[in-house]
Amino acid sequence: MKHAVVVSRLFAPEPAAAAFRLEALVRALAAAGTDVTVLTSNPRPGSPPADDAALAPAVPDGAGKGTEVSDGGQPATAHPGRVRVRRARVLRDSSGYVRGYLPYLSFDVPAAFRLLAVRRPDVVVVEPPPTTGVMVRIVCALRRVPYVYYAADVWSDAARSTGSPGIVSNLLAGLEGWAMRGARGIVAVSEGVATRVHALAGPKVDVEIVRNGIDTTTFHPTPSSPPTPPADFGTFSPVRQSHLPKSAETAEVSGEGGGAGGRYFLYAGTASEWQGAEVFVLALERVRERHPDVELVYLGSGSAWAGLLDLAQRSDPGAVHLLAPVPPAQAARWHRGAVGALVSIVPGLGYDFALPTKIFAASASGVPVIFAGPTGTASEVVEDGGLGAAVGHDPEAVAEAMVTLLEAPEATDPALREARATRLAAWTHEHASIARVGERVAALAARWSQKASPGEASA
Repeated sequence: MKHAVVVSRLFAPEPAAAAFRLEALVRALAAAGTDVTVLTSNPRPGSPPADDAALAPAVPDGAGKGTEVSDGGQPATAHPGRVRVRRARVLRDSSGYVRGYLPYLSFDVPAAFRLLAVRRPDVVVVEPPPTTGVMVRIVCALRRVPYVYYAADVWSDAARSTGSPGIVSNLLAGLEGWAMRGARGIVAVSEGVATRVHALAGPKVDVEIVRNGIDTTTFHPTPSSPPTPPADFGTFSPVRQSHLPKSAETAEVSGEGGGAGGRYFLYAGTASEWQGAEVFVLALERVRERHPDVELVYLGSGSAWAGLLDLAQRSDPGAVHLLAPVPPAQAARWHRGAVGALVSIVPGLGYDFALPTKIFAASASGVPVIFAGPTGTASEVVEDGGLGAAVGHDPEAVAEAMVTLLEAPEATDPALREARATRLAAWTHEHASIARVGERVAALAARWSQKASPGEASA
């Protein structure tokens, strides 16, 4: 395979699960000798600096073009492919995200012309939303190029569960199914997503399940490291988010707590309506009745941030901290210092089958997870992998799980804590390494690029 194109509104360095998995895919393709063109948007304001040059491995002296990606995903020594990341301006919502029909179209319409003009690829990989998938199907049909649909979730289900009018959710389901049916292959991030893909696109679509992963070279435990926060804990800048009301722009949720030796739980990542991250603030009130020194840190952003800020300001002074997103290496440091990492999904909003990358960021860092949400893929992974506790999306159940971690033998025994961290990191490296995820999807893309078309005119 000589050339692949990735089309996504999100890409590194923007801190998002889609960006991370696509970055891993691009690295794997380039390492196997495939040239890659990424058609994406300019990073969200506040993202870490882009380092596009680092996406392709260095070319060893005297190396020649070698074997391309094989069906098995294990290429022989190959001259690394070149990576070109082509970014464009897009509309973003008040939170800084490319979210909503106008922002989607602001990416999709120009991307159609960019995809038409790019050097002919052997395969195109496209991420949702469905509007982008529809655009890619049309352009790929015109250019007679196969494409792969990367299904991280099912957008029409989410729209239906959040109260969108029936005509809107039905139209979205039709577009989503049409975009999927035209794909030579579909990558689903969980068994639940794969089931919904078949329901939307039909039983004949070729679906492979490849779960999300995490960069285990960045997120890893530090041996013998006690659960203490970074030195700058409690000294962060005032929370400033463009989507907050003016009265909240200079608000700061901090206090005297959080110095060396302070104990805290960490919620790291996006906080939107379907995550329901406020459950942890409500649980903390119960936890502090028995452990008054324990604090809660939110590290991220999202549409629920203003609500979290309001709850934090009504909590005990210094109990809840809200911090803006930080680079992955710094986020890993926050993980390593936490008593436990917190992950949540609100049941019944169309995301019951989601598998948040937050789980793997924690386990890779050697930190146990408390998952608050429905019985599904995420709860099964946490329980089957021994990664922590899976409870309902309920403050009382969450508080009980937090207290259990605080009073576990590992809380006071460094040897036990180190053994637990080593076990969690080893499990993550084996089952959820982002590098392995990228290699597997690269192999699937190579296989599907050579697969005979089932009939691109089918609907």
